[in-house]
Amino acid sequence: MPRAIWTGSISFGLVNVPVKMYTAARSKDVRFNQIHITDGARIQYRKFCSAEDREVPSEEIARAYEIRSGEYVVITDEELAALAPEMTTGIEIEEFVDLSEIDPVYFEHSYYLVPDKGGQKAYVLLRQAMAAANRVALGRVVLRGKQYLTAIRPMGKALAMATLYYPDEVVPVEELEELPGEDVKASEREVAVAAQLVETLSAPFDPSKYRDEYREALMRLIEEKAEGKTVAAPAERPREAPAPVDLLKALEESIALAKAKRSA
Repeated sequence: MPRAIWTGSISFGLVNVPVKMYTAARSKDVRFNQIHITDGARIQYRKFCSAEDREVPSEEIARAYEIRSGEYVVITDEELAALAPEMTTGIEIEEFVDLSEIDPVYFEHSYYLVPDKGGQKAYVLLRQAMAAANRVALGRVVLRGKQYLTAIRPMGKALAMATLYYPDEVVPVEELEELPGEDVKASEREVAVAAQLVETLSAPFDPSKYRDEYREALMRLIEEKAEGKTVAAPAERPREAPAPVDLLKALEESIALAKAKRSA
């Protein structure tokens, strides 16, 4: 049973909806520890002064920002506390927008919002109103001492909330120097065949079709080694330089393969 990580409220106009927040996704990345191979003891990390080459106790460590190479500005805990956003427990909706207007690159972390005591009817009202208008709500919330921009949207019977990156955190496309210029163009025939391939490969989104095959293989390896089995490392596959491709021919062959796979 998941546990609420935040309790507060959503307010829009004069309507207040008490809610609890739950994490919407759990990473299943396999995490490793570092050990001393000779005796199996965990490796520890200690803090050393690079100038004095000695371990430094916590009371001698300060937080600093590097303004130039090797030059730092020290920031105290008191100074940070004075600048910290007010620790509110509310999400005030500032405006409603169309979800299609928010590029996915802005989405950071996802959460579920569920009604707290006494908030069921207002919660359902907000969810149904947004669904009817096909809108998502933009607001701000303070989590772990940081203020986030958030997007709240209906998701089945629940409200889902995503924290968003601020615009100056998103790398502008214009900064990418390797993008093809206006002189690189595809022919009308190539575009038409590519669009046909896209259509052939199109299907409703079904997340259950996808699995983290690497993680599954890694967990099998760990289980086999834990049982004392000897596991031979797979032979490394030789990497061959890609052969020159006839783009139009490759597209047409891809369509034929996709159709054959679908009919099978």
